[in-house]
Amino acid sequence: MQQQQRLPKRHISGVFLLDKITGVSSNAALQRIKRLYQADKAGHTGSLDPLASGLLPICLGEATKFSQFLLDADKRYTVTGKLGERTDTFDAEGKVIAHAEVSVSETQLREVVGRFLGKQQQLPPMYSALKKDGKPLYELARQGIEVEREWREIEIFSCQLLSFDSQFFSLDVHCSKGTYIRTLVDDIGAALGCYAHVTVLRRTAAGPFRAEQMLNSDATAELKDAQGLAALDALLLPVDCLVQALPKVTMPVAMAHFINHGQPVLLKSATLKSASDDGALAMYDDSGRFLGVGEINEDGYLAPKRLLRSEP
Repeated sequence: MQQQQRLPKRHISGVFLLDKITGVSSNAALQRIKRLYQADKAGHTGSLDPLASGLLPICLGEATKFSQFLLDADKRYTVTGKLGERTDTFDAEGKVIAHAEVSVSETQLREVVGRFLGKQQQLPPMYSALKKDGKPLYELARQGIEVEREWREIEIFSCQLLSFDSQFFSLDVHCSKGTYIRTLVDDIGAALGCYAHVTVLRRTAAGPFRAEQMLNSDATAELKDAQGLAALDALLLPVDCLVQALPKVTMPVAMAHFINHGQPVLLKSATLKSASDDGALAMYDDSGRFLGVGEINEDGYLAPKRLLRSEP
């Protein structure tokens, strides 16, 4: 059998806004985009369950250094839940572990959904990628082992009822980082007294990125076959799109030289006041080149925290 030719790796940097399809893991989707781009490094900004579809930003090359800023961003989902059944995974991929008769009006559903608005404590599900002693919780769950998990503070900014037909209901949810939509639907079912689980889940926004920006991996592969890598590279967003929520500081090229060599610089006090709550700033030189992210240190200097690699 003829061995498939291994393509050379490239140091290519940018962000690809993938529309992940249902039935594929986030890692499998990531690896496909990495292979298409022949990238030497890739990562994503928060996984989606195999059942889920939608926006999965893929970071290539230097963008992986700044993926945390999108992990911390708000997310938006549309979700469909089924009343009357609870599953061990809180979604349709799991085993049904409880049944109940459904007698819920739209008024009751709206009232219960409204209770989940705002800041609250949520218990992560056992079927999750969170780790206990280095082992993913879902591996323990598959062995029938349940361990204690820490409650986490989340916030539901909005939760709009889109449809309801006596057993199935659909919601548009805008939430903070760390929110498990499967747990939200399970909690809604518990509050209604009839159980519920997720049947359809789609991420429609992450931070500044929206559904209309998403790209299909099959179409991208066809584009590469037809027009080559240059056409794919044109689809990438610049690395600094990941930090656009941070305050921006611009400095002379001469000062940027010190930053690029890991040395802090002194800026005007007005600039220091514009820093985010944790002191972070997106740094640029006065030619518009993105340098990376810096933070104000205790001496009032801007110190580099994560730097974009300088091209040779």
